[in-house]
Amino acid sequence: MRIRKKIVAWIRKSLKNTGCRGIVLGLSGGVDSSVAAALAKEAVGKAKVLALILPCHSQKQDLQDAKLVAKRLKIKTKIIDLTRSYDALIKILPKANRLAVANLKPRLRMLVLYYLANKLNYLVCGTGNKSEIKVGYFTKHGDGATDILPLGDLLKQQVKQLAKDLNIPQRIIDKPPTAGLWPGQTDEGEMGLSYAQLDDILGRIENKKKQIAAANKVNKVKEMIQRSEHKRQGPKVCTI
Repeated sequence: MRIRKKIVAWIRKSLKNTGCRGIVLGLSGGVDSSVAAALAKEAVGKAKVLALILPCHSQKQDLQDAKLVAKRLKIKTKIIDLTRSYDALIKILPKANRLAVANLKPRLRMLVLYYLANKLNYLVCGTGNKSEIKVGYFTKHGDGATDILPLGDLLKQQVKQLAKDLNIPQRIIDKPPTAGLWPGQTDEGEMGLSYAQLDDILGRIENKKKQIAAANKVNKVKEMIQRSEHKRQGPKVCTI
């Protein structure tokens, strides 16, 4: 598969150019992180990949799926339960809305990823895909804070196709995508449209093709792109 070979070569080159010794990534039990882990292993070898499993009030099934992928790929893993650390933060912080509280989880996980990356001289590999990045469906300075994004130019449906090519367990490919922000939360439920719809709309915007989805859904995606522009940019500098 051409895409697979291109990404593997790109990861390999990225590691070489930075002088880092390996790759660390968070393994959530979802399809994106599973694909990223498989590609990283193929690129640099299992000895240079560390998968961190970082439960934080997480679903038991996600933990089991993450372990399943790690076992199948035969990559090194480290499980660090962040539940108590998260709860301690919530206790000392002023009360806030559900999203502000939930976003602490990916930001806490990224602290751990970079701690291990610094310790080992590894690169942090992000697992976000093009669909999520385009509409800002990620946490700024959380799962959006990474060194490399090997899936960043692939729509969700392309990631799922790649997962089949990489022999990722079918139950992980088929499970409803979720960021695990709160019980019962799903990506599609929160966005208000399916990934298939989102990918179609994004593809038509990018290729300047006529939209076939309902106008309200197309407008919703365009608004999400516009509102999240700041998340795809670095901090703005006041030039003198």
